[in-house]
Amino acid sequence: MTFIITEPCRGTKDKSCVEVCPVDCIYDRKDWETLLIHPSECIDCALCVDVCPVQAIYPENEVPEWFSEWIGRNYEAFGVARPGPSA
Repeated sequence: MTFIITEPCRGTKDKSCVEVCPVDCIYDRKDWETLLIHPSECIDCALCVDVCPVQAIYPENEVPEWFSEWIGRNYEAFGVARPGPSA
């Protein structure tokens, strides 16, 4: 599982989460509206969640339905296939 940065980060891009990430898996690119977490690099430590000033970061399986499109955006930005359901 990974953590997902959602719409409240749009335009904010506060880097508090970047500063606490022990594996540097949170990225910012000029053409992105938000910061994004690389799903293959995230170690699920959750340190980013509490420091986010706009409460934009969720565990993938807890992303509210109204932000669900951000899950796909996160994977697509890094060219990583989203894992299917467990068998």
